[in-house]
Amino acid sequence: MQYWKKLSVAERNARVQQALTENVNFSTDASFGYPASHLDDKVFNEDAPFLKDAPVLQTYAANPNHIGCHTLGTSEAAFKGTQEIEREVLNVVACDIFKAEPNSFDGYIAPGGTEANIQAMWMYRNYFMKHKNAKPSEIAVLSTEDTHYSIAKGCNLLILDWIKVPVHFMERYIDDSELESLIINARAAGKKYFIVVANMGTTMFGSVEVADIYTEILENYGLEYKLHIDAAYGGFVYPFSNPDSHLNFRNPKISSVTIDAHKMLQAPYGTGIFICRKGYIENVLTTEAEYVEGMDLTLCGSRSGANAVAVWMILFTYGPHGWQEKVNILQMRTGWLCQQLDLLGIEYFREPYMNIVTIRQNHIPQWVATAFNLVPQKHDENNQWYKIVVMDHVETEHLSHFIDVLKHGEAPPEDTSKYTEIVHNNSFFMRF
Repeated sequence: MQYWKKLSVAERNARVQQALTENVNFSTDASFGYPASHLDDKVFNEDAPFLKDAPVLQTYAANPNHIGCHTLGTSEAAFKGTQEIEREVLNVVACDIFKAEPNSFDGYIAPGGTEANIQAMWMYRNYFMKHKNAKPSEIAVLSTEDTHYSIAKGCNLLILDWIKVPVHFMERYIDDSELESLIINARAAGKKYFIVVANMGTTMFGSVEVADIYTEILENYGLEYKLHIDAAYGGFVYPFSNPDSHLNFRNPKISSVTIDAHKMLQAPYGTGIFICRKGYIENVLTTEAEYVEGMDLTLCGSRSGANAVAVWMILFTYGPHGWQEKVNILQMRTGWLCQQLDLLGIEYFREPYMNIVTIRQNHIPQWVATAFNLVPQKHDENNQWYKIVVMDHVETEHLSHFIDVLKHGEAPPEDTSKYTEIVHNNSFFMRF
């Protein structure tokens, strides 16, 4: 690890305090030009005594704006202190977790994985149009049916065709012959450039896709592509549970990655991470943002610097070894659940290195799914799967209670709300 280490409470607090002193202070500085200030002190008391020991909340109150991309060119000087903290986060994620070389990447803390995925698609669409003289009609997005809905949303926004690749029903793997047929048909229809999105942990199944299947077929047909990894869920799990993973920047075919800090890392919602190799993010420069110091290279524009501080605090509280231990514990609990399901003859899917277990719908009575807050694949009569996400709060005791219910086949009580209340009082929640 080059950048990631465990820091004490005092060290973490001192680092954030230093960063805040390097930012503009709207409470004391005469800063006339910004359409911003600290949070309204009639509602948010920045002198509240508990803030002294709460650096993330202090940052929210100070309200830094991290507009722009702080890995390339200049940025708004008023917030340089917390911008540096954001760069420290990106160094950990890009270099220590996803194996990029120092200073070989660009990126930012995004408002979530949906934006980060769309940022990648926008970036590659513009790259093909600017550098290959491609027409939008010649560009297609290629990903599986298990891909997050942000890909469909991005295709709609960017007016790109989405080629949706089917997967095997039980094992969730890509049929390479079916993929090849789709690519052949796309080429015949005039598609020349492909934005490939491979998943490191799909939303419903946690499945990890073999990116080489895409790239080998595209290369065989002489087609150009850019490969993006959607690790929104798996980015803080899979690199630790599977140290032999090749889904990182050591693979020269991978150009960008999305990771969500508000999932496994338990950061506040609205905290995604986008990282790409140098030389791509300039393709989405908004030159009209002339009043912004530096370059506006993000989809969202203004964004909270407090989210970057929150991610920094989590990473440097655990350090790499502490985080590895946490992932190991979740893997152990997930393995225990799968062993119990095997004993009961219940069909499920689990990616071996992930902490999501997705169970066939026919094994789960509706009242059990409701009581345990299981998430369906579809919220209608066509649902075929329910998923369990073994997060930090889902302990083996809770999983044992769930297994006991399935094992004994208890009939639902007349008033199912009473049973739900009992389950909730046992602190069993599994929704995202």
